Amino acid sequence: MAHSDPVGRVDEAAAAMLEALFTQSPIGLHLFDTNLRVLRVNTATPFMRNVSPHELRGRRVRDVYRLVDEDAEALLREVLDTGIPVLRHMARVHVEEGEPQERTFEVNALRLEDPQGKVLGVAVTAVDVTERERAHARTKLLEAVRGNVGRTMDPAVTGEELAATLVPAFADIAIVEVVDSVIRGDDPPLAPLPTGTLVMRTAFRSARPRPPQAHPVGEVRRLAGPTPFTQALADLKPRVERLPTATPWLPADPALAEAIQSSGAHSLLVVPLTLRDAALGIVSLYRTDHSPPFDENDRTLAVELATHTALCIDNARRYTHEHTIAATVQRRLLPRRPEAHAWLETAYLSLTGADPGAWYDTTALASARTAIVIGKVSGRGLNAAAAMGQLRTAVRSLSAFELTPDELLARLHDTADRLAAERAHLPLGDPLRHEELTADCAYAVHDPLTGLCTMATAGHLAPLIVRPDGTLSATAPAGPRLGSSDGAPFAAVEIDAPAGSVLVFASDPLLTSYLAESPGPLAAPAAYADRPLQDLCDALVYAFPAGMGVHDAAVIVARARPFPSDRFAAWPLDPDPAAVADARRRTRRQLAAWNVDDETAYDTQLIVSELVTNAIRYGNPPLELRLIHDRTLTCEMRDAGSAVPHLRHAATVDEGGRGLFITAQLAQAWGTRFTAPAKTIWAEQTLFD
Repeated sequence: MAHSDPVGRVDEAAAAMLEALFTQSPIGLHLFDTNLRVLRVNTATPFMRNVSPHELRGRRVRDVYRLVDEDAEALLREVLDTGIPVLRHMARVHVEEGEPQERTFEVNALRLEDPQGKVLGVAVTAVDVTERERAHARTKLLEAVRGNVGRTMDPAVTGEELAATLVPAFADIAIVEVVDSVIRGDDPPLAPLPTGTLVMRTAFRSARPRPPQAHPVGEVRRLAGPTPFTQALADLKPRVERLPTATPWLPADPALAEAIQSSGAHSLLVVPLTLRDAALGIVSLYRTDHSPPFDENDRTLAVELATHTALCIDNARRYTHEHTIAATVQRRLLPRRPEAHAWLETAYLSLTGADPGAWYDTTALASARTAIVIGKVSGRGLNAAAAMGQLRTAVRSLSAFELTPDELLARLHDTADRLAAERAHLPLGDPLRHEELTADCAYAVHDPLTGLCTMATAGHLAPLIVRPDGTLSATAPAGPRLGSSDGAPFAAVEIDAPAGSVLVFASDPLLTSYLAESPGPLAAPAAYADRPLQDLCDALVYAFPAGMGVHDAAVIVARARPFPSDRFAAWPLDPDPAAVADARRRTRRQLAAWNVDDETAYDTQLIVSELVTNAIRYGNPPLELRLIHDRTLTCEMRDAGSAVPHLRHAATVDEGGRGLFITAQLAQAWGTRFTAPAKTIWAEQTLFD
């Protein structure tokens, strides 16, 4: 029995398999000779199914295959010359199957050789992976949008982020328009939106340089209609439009029609930005030139992208809304005009409310002194603004007690602790319960009579003092932050601030540090001696580098003025009852020199009598009487005693105890101030012209 040749059977099977691959396999098979001419192609290749193999045989590669980004002939020539195969190469090809389109193929190219090593040609396999690559691109684009869009709390920037991500990966032109009321922080209107709705164009991006624009970015306009844009805002459904010149809705917006024609756009995808049946805006995507028109898969993807973007814009809108409320609260809680004596000019740098927890204040104190406070509460939004208002009110109240800066901050620290304790007892679901309440604060008192500025800080808000000679000081010791668990004491420091000195207080330590290292206009405060203080404020703003503007901080600028020597008088007194009459005589002569009216002069002499008598009886020497003629008339009695006087209501039969009561009745205000090693009892009267 004869056996068939096994080698022949293998060759026969291999030939049969090769024939089956060329006639039935969906994988494209292509054979080329050494001149890169077509020997045979697989008729089952998707875009070759309607092409006769005889039409292609003998034709060169460049005449059959049109690669988008590269030369097919050069690619295969390299395989022929080197013998190095090309594996899993992605090639984009223009095909003419039905409507002209671009498809992606995974290509493998191998050099063919006979058993003797003679080069016979190149074998190429090509698998159509267009849909796979498109799905991968869609997934990648969706991930890019989720990662890049919504990184800020600005609706306009969110639109710019979306447009930058979509062009050119998904569209050749991308436009984002947001309903104008949403930009301002209002609730988005429910659909359907009427024709003529106001929208702001927040973003425009094109793959072409200098593309035509129908409307500039930032413009607020009414949507003309009916158009696909108004329809999308009416029913909240996306739309794909072909763009022949005869599109019936284009005449509604002639500027848009001209821009579309100039750009060569042939496909439009309009997607509404929607959230819970409300319309926030629209995204308009265009494809031009050889880009494929939008299809159903693109529409589905665009809806996902728009949903994410709408959520980001709504978050930004909510932040804007809360920020607007917080800024309004801040403006209502902060002083509109500086309150200070004429001997310390003050000016505030204008704020935009970017930091609602920042506050500033100035308070005119007795004896021609002025208190300056700057602070910043942790947190943001309305809660920070409310806490700021509480602390500012507390500082105002405490300053009336003539506390030294370090003691005032200690009391304010206790107040912050109590406010934090109140937060800790809020309901469990209240997010404010878990929000820490801490604050930085600087408090200073300027005395024009001594030329000293006494200050203390909580945190790192050291004020700057620039003296007329150009020397700069920022030496206030940093105390614990208000509300912190640090139990370290606050320390006050006295710094010379003579007339002509400039004081700068900022709620952001970065600004203070920058000015201390690079003083700029602060290097020559004498140049601003006779100029409006606002000029110096503007110069400081101009000196700040980009990204460090005063819009994120509260800033006070103050300038010390000399106190006239002829409006201040001081006399040492003996601790003897006879000193009372001497004090009255000196007071009477001084008030006459100041042209104080008789009624006020009489009341002042009574006040002086009571204050001097009280000091002789209960105080310790040395004694000193001072009169200060400012916008009010202040009487000060100094002694070295530590006893604190208090107001008494004497009984009818009592012989004494009415001194401070009489003083309180005659004076507009009175109080006690401790300045080691002495104490001062003062009384302030209103002057009448």
